[in-house]
Amino acid sequence: MIFIGCAQFLIMLVVSSSLYPGYSISHNYISDLGATCRGSSCIVFQPSSVIFNTSVSLLGYLLVVASILLARSGSKGIFASLLLISGLGAIGVGIFPESYGMLHSISALITFLFGGLAAITSHRILEGPARLIGPSMGVLALLFLALFILGIHMGLGPGGVERILAYLELLFGVMLGGYLMSRS
Repeated sequence: MIFIGCAQFLIMLVVSSSLYPGYSISHNYISDLGATCRGSSCIVFQPSSVIFNTSVSLLGYLLVVASILLARSGSKGIFASLLLISGLGAIGVGIFPESYGMLHSISALITFLFGGLAAITSHRILEGPARLIGPSMGVLALLFLALFILGIHMGLGPGGVERILAYLELLFGVMLGGYLMSRS
């Protein structure tokens, strides 16, 4: 479920970006794909909006279900709990696009923060090289979250920094999902 959730979101991110007129991965936020808001003005481009909002919600639902299944299988509780919270945040991002203001921002922060923390604690369930790669991706994701919040864009633009953060967490999810599938 983690693999499917992350993989489908990565693909739909490309699709919705391609269908959004003039979308810039450097200047636009990822959530602009659901609704682009600057000040009190919001614009919704279809079909980008419905694709993005549905896909990020599906990601969240699949993470929630996966976290429950992991907890039931005896997986370390902290990892499953962090994954659950990140999934709930992703559902919030899909339900509350940018046009919802603070609800969206809080949902996005929850998704990114707890996704990074889940990656860091993944060493509890991973073995081999993945045991180092997963937590490293989490640390990097949290570093990019801090850069994003502080407005330090390093020439990448706000969208570029946010993309790196998101890609680190999504690629971690793809790796984790593949790892878990190989173990079952």
